[in-house]
Amino acid sequence: MIRRSVKHAVALALVVLGSARAVPQTSTPTVSAPVPPADTPPVPWAKGEYLEYTLKVGFISAGSGRMRVVGQDTVRGRMAWRLSFNVTGGFLFAHVNDSYDSWMDVQTLNSLRFLQDISEAGYKRKRNYEIFPDRSTYSEGGKEEQKSVDNPLDDASFFFFVRQIPLEVDSQYTFNRYFNPNSNPVIIKVERKETITVPAGTFPAIVIQPVIKAGGLFGEGGHAEIWLSDDNRRMLLQMKTRVPVIGSLNLYLRKYRNTQEISPPPAKTP
Repeated sequence: MIRRSVKHAVALALVVLGSARAVPQTSTPTVSAPVPPADTPPVPWAKGEYLEYTLKVGFISAGSGRMRVVGQDTVRGRMAWRLSFNVTGGFLFAHVNDSYDSWMDVQTLNSLRFLQDISEAGYKRKRNYEIFPDRSTYSEGGKEEQKSVDNPLDDASFFFFVRQIPLEVDSQYTFNRYFNPNSNPVIIKVERKETITVPAGTFPAIVIQPVIKAGGLFGEGGHAEIWLSDDNRRMLLQMKTRVPVIGSLNLYLRKYRNTQEISPPPAKTP
């Protein structure tokens, strides 16, 4: 129970972030997420970007996570960003060493390939997904293709795509772009802005609350908040969740490098 909660606290921080359609609500305004442009879009990341996190269960350090932009690669003739995420550590006698690798089309920002390499307290499993946005299908391990969604995204590419979205306070977004339709929809509520301090420094932040219909840490009965940097980088700064039995699972940015420069404000006219 504890082992799986620790692992999911980091992995689901990626799953909840993505883009699709906005759903009308009576209490809060909605904002339509942008449609991927036909031309290669500018992005707020570059080769070599590196983000490192500390994972805590309550006040106890339980592991670490690393998110990287490895560079660009080719998948089935398409240029793709190669994105990598890894979480290691554990709690008590449970240990985790999980890796997630994603190939994201540089033109459409759709997911093309997704690899999982999971090792948890003696349990090991590798999964290899080929994702075909042109026909809205995906295949696991070379098996028969299954139905996917339009403009699909996987665990890692979700996080990078959301960095393109102009999140507005008091707005609510509904996302139906996870490549496996069974995990849709995801709802993102944009709650507020504030300044926070994490081991990596002090940052202005946008606070969002994710809700996943499929349940888990971000299910409708739970509560989680994620802090993104309120600048043109939209780095994941911090995540806090409340979990039954063990209390809180928190994620904190402790190191980063090769992130895009923040554009300075225009000079004031005398």
